[in-house]
Amino acid sequence: MPKKRKAKRQLSDDEPAPPKQSKVDHNDTPTPLCFHSPVSLFESLIQPMGTEEFFREYWEKKPLHIQRSDSRTVSYYHSLFQLSDLQSLCSHSLDYYRDINIVRCINGKKKVLNKEGKVKSSVLIKNMFQNKATIQFHQPQRFKDELWRIQEKLECFFGALVGSNVYITPEESQGLPAHYDDVEVFILQLEGQKRWRLYNPTIPLPADYSVESEERIGSPTHDIILKPGHLLYFPRGTIHQANTLAGLGHSTHLTLSTYQRMSWGDLLLDIFPNLICDGSKNEVSLREGMPRGLLLDMSKGLNICRQLAAKLRSLADNMETQMLEVRSTHMKRDFIMNRLPPYSQQPITPSQRIPATEDMVCLKYKDHIVITVEPSEERRDEATELVVFVLHSLENQRESHMMGGICDEAEEQAISRGLQFPLSHLQALRQLQQADQLAVAQLQLPTQEAKLNLVLALWSESLLDVL
Repeated sequence: MPKKRKAKRQLSDDEPAPPKQSKVDHNDTPTPLCFHSPVSLFESLIQPMGTEEFFREYWEKKPLHIQRSDSRTVSYYHSLFQLSDLQSLCSHSLDYYRDINIVRCINGKKKVLNKEGKVKSSVLIKNMFQNKATIQFHQPQRFKDELWRIQEKLECFFGALVGSNVYITPEESQGLPAHYDDVEVFILQLEGQKRWRLYNPTIPLPADYSVESEERIGSPTHDIILKPGHLLYFPRGTIHQANTLAGLGHSTHLTLSTYQRMSWGDLLLDIFPNLICDGSKNEVSLREGMPRGLLLDMSKGLNICRQLAAKLRSLADNMETQMLEVRSTHMKRDFIMNRLPPYSQQPITPSQRIPATEDMVCLKYKDHIVITVEPSEERRDEATELVVFVLHSLENQRESHMMGGICDEAEEQAISRGLQFPLSHLQALRQLQQADQLAVAQLQLPTQEAKLNLVLALWSESLLDVL
């Protein structure tokens, strides 16, 4: 049987308990979104724009404003989050900074108006209307079921974490000064109207760049009025600011953000240690000693750079011809450990039928499973054995999604350990991943016992259905 390690989360004496989830808020408003699959959800989110056109023309390139005024979409957006939701949510022991910020942009600077202690709805409303402050609600998918439902599907679609924030701003007011984010941003206008000004910088800006005035960033490239039912997308790095218009009451909008630290550079940082380690086993030149005294003087000149470049080219050639396998571990674990669990109104449990060798089976929750090949923690002789891990997010906690700081590193490793199998099981696991259904007897494993042990392990984790 596979090895499995789990850790139960324990709170320290001085650590506040995580916020409780709200009761299931059944949303009776007809939805314009299609939840049949991750692809259909995204297609319906950006309709009438097509998905292929969106990624070809707009993704990471330029903003997109989709104007929709049909009553079904407007009503659905309005149901996702309203000012009236704050009163009930404040009963869940919310904290300033962690759960809610009260902010206002004054003379191009952000002023934080947070209080001490727990958040009270009466104080929020007073700050909003008397001080013209914006209420920023962090990660509402922890409490609002329909947002959980949307973001869980989007995380399956993008293969990346999807966070959210709600901003409620009174009329003739602005919450945040001009700034930019390192995420792809989708804005859903829920209530009222808001004017967005977008600017495209002419040069790359460092992460700590402070946008202080419109004069510093130039003229806006887009000036957009968002109304209920509208959607606005803009790429990461786009400088933006927004204010609520006069005479139309308060404005509420939802931001959906994704693709943070999902660049080619991030992937290379993840795969390079394994790539160098695997390449050194077969490439003699990587095991040769570097020039004497190099660590004392790294300015040896062009010759050293040429030698390193040649070794990197050799690695790249071997990777391209598939002599070296690309293995991402950290990014996969980080994603699967921190994402939302599957949207479900009932606890996820194994199916009633236990698999047998004569059964047909299929994987459940494929979008919530990743398979990694990693060194085993057990050392045999002088070599480190490679093993297969099946990681999943079925046991993730919705209330901690995108909040950070819930687990320390040791706990993270234990929680994300998942199911461990010998490397010989990799092909059988890939069979299950790729097939809609498969006979247990067809699994590419040497014995009936190994086949049965594999499906029983997956079934016990609620990852397998017996057909």
